[in-house]
Amino acid sequence: MQLTDLETPALLLDRTRLDRNLARMHEHLTQLGVTLRPHVKTAKSMDVVRRALAGQPGGITVSTLKEAEHFFSNRVTDILYAVAIAPNKLDHVADLRARGADITVILDSVAGADALAAKGESLATEFPALIEIDCDGHRSGVKPGDSALVDIGARLHDRRGARLKGVMTHAGDSYNCRSVDAIRAMAERERTAVVRCAGDLARAGLPCEVVSVGSTPTATYAECMDGVTEVRAGVYMFFDLVMAGIGVCTLDDIALSVLTSVIGHQPDRNWVLTDSGWMALSRDRGTAKQPVDQGYGVVCDLGGRPIEDLIVVDTSQEHGIIAKRNGGSVDCSRFPIGTLLRILPNHACATAAQHMQYHVIAGESHVEAVWPRFSGW
Repeated sequence: MQLTDLETPALLLDRTRLDRNLARMHEHLTQLGVTLRPHVKTAKSMDVVRRALAGQPGGITVSTLKEAEHFFSNRVTDILYAVAIAPNKLDHVADLRARGADITVILDSVAGADALAAKGESLATEFPALIEIDCDGHRSGVKPGDSALVDIGARLHDRRGARLKGVMTHAGDSYNCRSVDAIRAMAERERTAVVRCAGDLARAGLPCEVVSVGSTPTATYAECMDGVTEVRAGVYMFFDLVMAGIGVCTLDDIALSVLTSVIGHQPDRNWVLTDSGWMALSRDRGTAKQPVDQGYGVVCDLGGRPIEDLIVVDTSQEHGIIAKRNGGSVDCSRFPIGTLLRILPNHACATAAQHMQYHVIAGESHVEAVWPRFSGW
């Protein structure tokens, strides 16, 4: 199959770039002496995850129980569900564990620990759990030094329905860094926060076998992993414009793009219209907060090469509007009706979630495979 045979919009995955991105992260973390637990929330495809697990112990990170089900059905058993557990999901987690999945949950409160333990006791089972640590004020978790940490740990350790496995954190604020030095500093902040909390648990006589950190920016630029047992990262497989905007990758590293067709022109407005609106690209505007606003995506030719300063400046459900980033004249005659273009996404997770399959390429024109992916919860 050729790219010209595809109906648009279609999600393309450059296998060469994917494999290069996987190898780079694997080599970096190997040098730091720590293992990788890939986050599969972006991939949502066993074909991708199988490549990401090559050379790794075999554990994955998920953000939905649908992901846990899918990868467990493909014989991946070591699973960390890295979103604070809601009580209404515990029956599902218990069922997965009963069928052989070694699934661990996370939480960050005494109330959450009590609910987990109580449910485990009622089901005559045991839920392994990590305590989430807030290393950067970005989202959720227990702040380092908070006495609640030991209280939560004791609840998980002392009751029959739960088991304390350790601590984890996610430096989500790394996405707001504006330099590589800032990302390196954030990586060290992430590490020291979670290692300190592991020490607090140990001093209280509580177990802490897992010390888990992770974000693609901090995993990429970390210089020390002392005291850490595993790293979680996911978007490093594909990268995107947000990652490029903070210096974690270049445009040439971005493995995902959306194939789109030119369907019209508005010459008086210097617009080229395509059949890829927000349903194909997503509404994510993550680069709007960065020094260079990439609109809804960077426009490339069929070979994946960016075209001058063209971006998708606006979208409706099924229409994309291509124009110059800062205005300016566009020669619409260069893009006749039916011209195929590729759009690099702002956020790989959000864009991939709009599609049910990857069209895998390793060059400019040939589709070598179609890999299914899934969405939802």
